[in-house]
Amino acid sequence: MVIQTRTITVQTGYSDQVVERFSQKSPIDTMDGLIDRTVMVNRKKKDQEEVVVMVRWESLEAWKNWEKSDIHIQGHKNNKGNAKPEYILDINVNMYEVKEGYAKLAHENLTKAGLEFCNTDILGSC
Repeated sequence: MVIQTRTITVQTGYSDQVVERFSQKSPIDTMDGLIDRTVMVNRKKKDQEEVVVMVRWESLEAWKNWEKSDIHIQGHKNNKGNAKPEYILDINVNMYEVKEGYAKLAHENLTKAGLEFCNTDILGSC
């Protein structure tokens, strides 16, 4: 599993506009290998806010398929030359490979059902 994060730092009062943009239906939602996408806001600083968009993919290959898809490339072409809004102060994108994870709710539900929780994609073996 891989997780891509996009941290968008904006002037105070503008995070809701970024959240709205990233909360809309998107072509990414139909891509094979997409697990989910989450939009989070940090308003702790007085002079700026952060919006973090986290996209989880089943594999690096699934993410690469999105990156090279016609719809993704066309979206970048359509936005080429457009200036970013003035309220956006910074954008930082990172990619993480998940090495270990634990899903508490899934584990509890499986245990209640008398089943064993084992995700070999994350754990390697059980």
